[in-house]
Amino acid sequence: MTQLVKYIVTALVDDKESVSVVENEDGTSVIVRVAKDDMGKVIGKQGRIIKSIRSVVKAASAKLGKNYSVEIEE
Repeated sequence: MTQLVKYIVTALVDDKESVSVVENEDGTSVIVRVAKDDMGKVIGKQGRIIKSIRSVVKAASAKLGKNYSVEIEE
């Protein structure tokens, strides 16, 4: 799941080296870290882009039979 999220996020941001996507210890959430300047590009207006990313992850995780959530950290 981390590969999917990293692929989507790196396509959105300018500073691709600063993108870090890790899975939580319990395996239920994916944590995304990007540069401060790219934070708005990942969130989008009124959170539309991050909602779309979460929808894609939810659909892909349902196919795997697991539940994943996407969180953004500064």
